[in-house]
Amino acid sequence: MKQNILAIFLLCLTVCAENSNAQSELPKAVANQKWWKEAIVYQIYPRSFKDSNGDGVGDLKGIISELDYIKSLGVDVVWLNPIYQSPNFDNGYDVSDYRKILPEFGTMADFDSLLNGMHRRGIKLVMDLVVNHSSNEHEWFQKSRSSRNNPYRNYYHWWNAENGKPPYRYSLFDINHDAWKYDTLTNAYYLHYFSDKQPDLNWENPKVRNEVYNIMRFWADKGIDGFRLDAFQFVAKDTTFPMFPKGFEKDFTRYYAMQGNIHGYLQQMNQQIFSKYDVMSVAEGAGNTFEDAHNLVDSNRHELNIAYAFNGVDLAKPNGYSLLQFKSIFSQWDSAFEHSGWLAVFLANHDQARMVSRFGNDLPQFRTHSSQMLSTFLLTMRGTPFYYNGDELGMTNPKFSSIHDYRDQVILDEYKHTQMTGGNVQALLKNLSFGARDNGRTPFQWDSSRNAGFTTGMSWIGINANYKTVNVAVEENDPNSCLHYFRKLVQLRKNNPTLVYGKYTLLDKANPQVYAYLREDAAGKFLILLNFSAKDAVFSSPTLSAKAKVVLANYVKTPITITLKNKMPLRPYEAMVIRL
Repeated sequence: MKQNILAIFLLCLTVCAENSNAQSELPKAVANQKWWKEAIVYQIYPRSFKDSNGDGVGDLKGIISELDYIKSLGVDVVWLNPIYQSPNFDNGYDVSDYRKILPEFGTMADFDSLLNGMHRRGIKLVMDLVVNHSSNEHEWFQKSRSSRNNPYRNYYHWWNAENGKPPYRYSLFDINHDAWKYDTLTNAYYLHYFSDKQPDLNWENPKVRNEVYNIMRFWADKGIDGFRLDAFQFVAKDTTFPMFPKGFEKDFTRYYAMQGNIHGYLQQMNQQIFSKYDVMSVAEGAGNTFEDAHNLVDSNRHELNIAYAFNGVDLAKPNGYSLLQFKSIFSQWDSAFEHSGWLAVFLANHDQARMVSRFGNDLPQFRTHSSQMLSTFLLTMRGTPFYYNGDELGMTNPKFSSIHDYRDQVILDEYKHTQMTGGNVQALLKNLSFGARDNGRTPFQWDSSRNAGFTTGMSWIGINANYKTVNVAVEENDPNSCLHYFRKLVQLRKNNPTLVYGKYTLLDKANPQVYAYLREDAAGKFLILLNFSAKDAVFSSPTLSAKAKVVLANYVKTPITITLKNKMPLRPYEAMVIRL
């Protein structure tokens, strides 16, 4: 789905006290140690996490009530999706006031309580900064459209109609995929890369940039620990709006991402904000090339901390994906950042369907092992892991079958567009059931009670039918559950800095079922074996024959000590972390 191009984020953390001894043992070869490199980020989608007042919508008090659960996971950072004042067309990614809280989420006092509660537990908080666009209900836009002479006119991109129709620009969310919206009030078109209710801000205007920096200061002064810059790779535009080649929309990021003076804007933001506060920074998207990504996070350039690339997560399709391609993409990114820069590692977020349904196997007989296997991948790769709420339970896609099950306006508009243009509606519904954003937005499954313990009222979106067997209460009582396994993985990573900073080496490259790699440095050496298939598989490596210790595995009957052989069998979706 085109909307899955959006996505993701930032983070921060303080190294846990129990890791301090391990930290001191890091080899001198490890340069530029940073807390945000060692962080494990847990993303919370507030609308679907926990409802405290029975209105069917998750809220800040709901999150506060579960801070001890979040602490129990061992994560260091919470990335919170937008909670600002908003008409909620795009579930908060259309902000009408950046300094107010959306009432259905609570009050600013609730936010302050949430932040304090997190900090008391040693958890940092990162917030979304949605400034590629605002809501069309924002005061800036209302003034901007009021007249051509209004001081706010140049806060947005306008094209006067007497100059003809502007050169075509593709919109990800518009029902007609047209990014120019005609406005009768001043006889002009305004630009919106997303919905027409999300007009793009004009970053070429220094007044806009100063407004954004002031917003960032407001939240940084409150004590938040980082910013995820939503859709930020799109902010810079050529305001002459030249004609793009026909069909450019098939590869629109080539023309939209990392344009103009975006690096100058980030350097200015760094000088104004990031250099003044101890915050972590990530811009959604990493451009079109490794060079683009490096330029974002090269410490000598003073821009951002972490590159967030979508190549890997975009692989999953309804008919499957190639593990060989998956391995190639993640290995290439690791190689490109081996000596400088830093990456985010993720397989899910609020703009994606559920991790286990896309990259694993959500059939009941495979769900637990495949979810645990994918978690093992995320927490043993080099880079900062971003982990989406509910994936620690192995939550799955809800398998919606009707368009009426969905709440995402983008999906509803795409459905109308398909109807209007004579497209295949049934094929669209099948694709939506696999990849639509709402698949990852169903309520968090707390227990087996009504509405999975999420709300006492009518949930804003349907509850997954499997909630009675997949939930926190059930998994807390099962020592072999996804939840317990995730906690063990978190501690393994924290106790072994080799899994953060160590060199990555791909093994058995041509194996179509097994992803195997080494993580090593002067402090230690680990072999990670992951069977990505529902069938028995064999790992081949004649160079590793030796006795070794299994420090973590997702099958109960796995010996602690094994003898590595030239050919080593692996069960369906088996995962092993082996100390060599």
